[in-house]
Amino acid sequence: MEKTSPQERADRFINEEKQFQLGFLITEQSHPKTRGLSDALAEETQKGLAMLYSVDEDIPPVLERVIASPPFRKLVDSMAGSLAGGGRVIFSGCGATGRLAILLDAANRRFRTDGTARFPEPAEKYAGGAESTGAVMTGGDYALVKSVESFEDYASFGYRQMAERNPTPNDTVVAISEGGETSSVIGTIHAGLDAGARTHFLFNNPAALMAERIDRSREVIEDPRVNVIDLTTGPMGIAGSTRMQATTIEMLVAGSAFELASAPEGAGRRTPERTAAEFRTLLAQLQSPENLRAAADYIDFEAEIYGAGGRVTYFADRAMIDIFTDTTERSPTFKIPPFRADNDAVSPAPWALVKDPTHDTVSAWKSILYHTPNCIAWTPEEYRRMGAPESIAANPPKIGVEELYRFRIGNEPDLSRTEVSPNAAVAFLLGDEAARTRRPGNPWLTAFRERTAGFRTKAVLAIGPDAPSLEGFDRVFHIKVDLPETPLNLFGHLASKLALNNISSATMGKLGRLSSNWMAHVAASNKKLIDRSIRLAAELGGVDYRTAAVEFFRTLDELEELPPSEAGTISPAARAAENLRKRNGAERG
Repeated sequence: MEKTSPQERADRFINEEKQFQLGFLITEQSHPKTRGLSDALAEETQKGLAMLYSVDEDIPPVLERVIASPPFRKLVDSMAGSLAGGGRVIFSGCGATGRLAILLDAANRRFRTDGTARFPEPAEKYAGGAESTGAVMTGGDYALVKSVESFEDYASFGYRQMAERNPTPNDTVVAISEGGETSSVIGTIHAGLDAGARTHFLFNNPAALMAERIDRSREVIEDPRVNVIDLTTGPMGIAGSTRMQATTIEMLVAGSAFELASAPEGAGRRTPERTAAEFRTLLAQLQSPENLRAAADYIDFEAEIYGAGGRVTYFADRAMIDIFTDTTERSPTFKIPPFRADNDAVSPAPWALVKDPTHDTVSAWKSILYHTPNCIAWTPEEYRRMGAPESIAANPPKIGVEELYRFRIGNEPDLSRTEVSPNAAVAFLLGDEAARTRRPGNPWLTAFRERTAGFRTKAVLAIGPDAPSLEGFDRVFHIKVDLPETPLNLFGHLASKLALNNISSATMGKLGRLSSNWMAHVAASNKKLIDRSIRLAAELGGVDYRTAAVEFFRTLDELEELPPSEAGTISPAARAAENLRKRNGAERG
C-alpha cells in the first residue's frame, strides 16, 4: 500500500480523531506557577525545584473537599462492603494510573502478608486478605517497565483485561484516569458494569466538561451506576504531565478510602481528615530549605552524570515499585531510552535503571507484586475479535511474562551499567530503611555493596526521618520527612512519589528537555500524545494546529530514515518544533 503524504495524514487526524484532540482539558494547560521553569532551573536548581513543589500545594484544598463529599463516602462504603463480604477491590488505570493501580494492590498484599504486626489491632480485624485487591494495568504488568504503544486507544482492550479478572457483583471496581478520557480505562468500567460490580470513576478534569466534549467519557459519567469523583486540581506542574499532581491526589483519595474501608473500628482508626492534615505537613517538610537543598544537590549530581553520557542505577528494597513508576515514566515524558531487554542488542541502554540486589529477576518480581506478574499473550485472532487494527493483530506486541523477565531487574550482573563513565549506583532508602543501614551485618546493605563493586560512584538517597550510614558511600543525600505509619504505607509512597517526580522533572529540565514548563521532548506513542505533540509544535513553532500537524507527520517520515537506535532518542514533537522555527526564521530573514 502506498504511503499517504504528511498533509493527508494531518487532515485525517484533524478530521477523524477529534475525540483525541484534548487541548481544552485543564490537565493539558500550562500552570502559571511554573511558567519560565526551564530558565529558572538553568539559573538555580533550587529555585526551579521550589516552583515545581509549589504546584503540589494545589492538592490539599481539593483533597479536603473531596473527602467530605458523598461520592467519597460512597466509595468507602462500597469498598467496605466488598471486603466484608469476601469480595475484592479491583483498581484499574493506564500509564501513571495503571502503575498506581499496581502499587495499591501490591501495598495491600504486602500489608496482609507481613505488615499487620506493625499495628495494634489483631490482623484478623482488618477486612479482607492478600487476595482482597487486584489491579488492571493497560498493557498488563509488562507496562510497569515499558509503555505499550497504542494500547490505551482501545476500550475493548481494557474491557478484556478487566473481564479476565472475573469481576462479580460482590466486587468494587475503581477505575482511575488522570484525564478522564482514556479509552482503555473506560473499557474497564464497562466490564465492571456488565459484571454487576460496584463501579467508581476517579479523574482530574471537570466532569461536566468531559461529558460535554468527549463521547466515551459521557457514556460512563452520566451512567447512574457509576460513582463519579472529580479530583480537578488545575494544570500540572509541567503541562500535560499527569504523572504529577493528578496521580498524587488519586493516590491519596483511593489509598485513604481503602485504608478506611478495611480498618477496624476503634480509637486508633485513621480518619481521612487526619490523612489530609498529615499530607499538608509532608508538603511543608519537603519544601523546607534544607530538603530543597538536598534534593537540588541530588538533581545536580544526576544531571551531571547524564550530561556526560553516563548512567545511574538505583538499588532499592521496599521502594522498588515507586522507582519503577518514576523511571519508566521518564521515557515517554522526556523521550529518553526506555528500559532494555537482555536480548536487545540494538536499543541504547537506559539512562536510569532500578535493580533489587537481594533477588534474581523472577524472585524480584514476586517480591514487588506479591504474585506472579499478570501479562498479556493474546493471539492475532483475539485482537481481531476486539476490533484491533490489522497492524496490531498481524504482529501482536510481545508483552508476555517471559518478555517481562528479560528486563533484568534482579541481582544478575549487568555490564551495561558500568561500561560507560561516569556511572553511579544509588541506594534508595525509604522510611526506617536508612536507620537499618546503621546496624552491623545489614543483609540488604551487604548485598548492595557486593553488587556495586564495579561502579565508579556509590551514593545514597534517603527519604525519611533518619539519616543513613555514611560508611562506604561517596555521596549522601537525605530528604528528612516524617512518614506516618499506615497499612498501605501511604505516606512512604507519597513522599517517594513527590520527591522523585520533582527530582526527575527538574533533572530533565536542566538537560534541556523542557521548554518553559512544557514537555518539549514528549513521545507520541498514542493518539492523545500525537495531539499533545502537535499542540507543542504549534506553541513552540508559532504556527496554527494544522501547519504543526503537517510538520509533525513529515518529521515522523524523517525519523523513519534514521537507524532505530538514533530515532528512538529523538522526540518528533521537539524536532517538528525545531524545523518550524528554522523555517520561520529563514522566511523572516
